[in-house]
Amino acid sequence: MVSSIGSNLQELEHHLHEVVRKAGRKRSSLQLLAVSKTFSPQAVSEAHYCGQKSFGENRVQEAARKIPLCPKGIKWHLIGPLQTNNARKAVQIFDVIQTLDRPKIIHKTGRAAEDLGKKMRVYLQVNVGGEIQKHGASPSDLPSLLEALEKNPSLQLEGLMCIPPHDPDPEKTRSFFRQVRSLLEQIDHLSAKPIDQLSMGMSRDYEIAIQEGATLIRIGTGIFGPRGMR
Repeated sequence: MVSSIGSNLQELEHHLHEVVRKAGRKRSSLQLLAVSKTFSPQAVSEAHYCGQKSFGENRVQEAARKIPLCPKGIKWHLIGPLQTNNARKAVQIFDVIQTLDRPKIIHKTGRAAEDLGKKMRVYLQVNVGGEIQKHGASPSDLPSLLEALEKNPSLQLEGLMCIPPHDPDPEKTRSFFRQVRSLLEQIDHLSAKPIDQLSMGMSRDYEIAIQEGATLIRIGTGIFGPRGMR
């Protein structure tokens, strides 16, 4: 008997193959991140058993409690805001931090990674919609963030992450995704190492994100169901 999580993953995977094919891409060019925030270790274990390898958490403290109770071999991404007092713990427990957005947190994370002898994979979060209530750097701040990263060799920049303004019409997010892709191309052109990862697109708008070049999409309820249910 296939579980609800298993059937959700199967259905999503089938749809992703269709979406990437229509976008002229290969399925291997896209990573699926299961957003497990607020869901139990049992739900994570079930998704992992069904083949899901990468999971995203929003809060460092919640993840610190959950990760030891989950299967080994999972790749954990921090996709929520990071405060300086949690930087060391985040470096300890996560494989990827997607939400660096200011020089201070870059330096703090870089020092923690250096102290722990870890090469930390990171993304810069861009507040592409300029929304006051959301975290992320403005596009004009990217040069100063890149400068901060150059001073922290224990951090390996892989790409950009964004959460566009919510709109009932997913098509309205296209221009934001396109803007972030353009920003990625600009910083990749200036870098000696490839910076080619785009974390963008969630349950409501991942099709548009894929069409605009997303290399990683973040899906929660589409896999686990409504929050608070597991």
